[in-house]
Amino acid sequence: MTEKNSPDPSEFDYEAALLACARGEKFALQAIYARDSRWLFAVAYRIVKRRELAEEVLHDAMVKVWNRSRLYSPALGSARGWVYTVVRNQALNSVRKRMMEVSSEDHDVPELSTTDNQELAQEADKLSACLGKLDETKRNAIVLAFVDGYTHEQIAQRLDSPLGSVKSWIRRGLLKLKECLS
Repeated sequence: MTEKNSPDPSEFDYEAALLACARGEKFALQAIYARDSRWLFAVAYRIVKRRELAEEVLHDAMVKVWNRSRLYSPALGSARGWVYTVVRNQALNSVRKRMMEVSSEDHDVPELSTTDNQELAQEADKLSACLGKLDETKRNAIVLAFVDGYTHEQIAQRLDSPLGSVKSWIRRGLLKLKECLS
């Protein structure tokens, strides 16, 4: 693993791992979990804001990755992105199911080691710089979707903009972020 916040996706073949999951090869799911579990947990935690709920979300999401891996299509995006989307959607569904609004100040934040903090700070700085390069509408739409967990419809209402425009801003913004972070 590199000295970055998250694993270098070029060092791991997520697509091959998902295809192996689809064939029933348990080691592949274990490899995905071992490689990305703390970042997947962070995605879930950011949305559900409760440690025990984030652990449950991650568990349920990994079961879905295992059971639905045969549905993954490389034509629709990266395998790593697909796994993260499964976790994100599971977290959003959990919040919707419980219809809860909890602020992060009300709960304990997971403790991170000094190395984790340094890695997170470096990656956060890089992401912040890339987000800063986006125009305000794209940046706001992406933050509302991926940080705050809003649906496209909720973002359209919040920004008082057409749904198609919001989807377009998010898509174009993500493409620019991907380019910047590469």
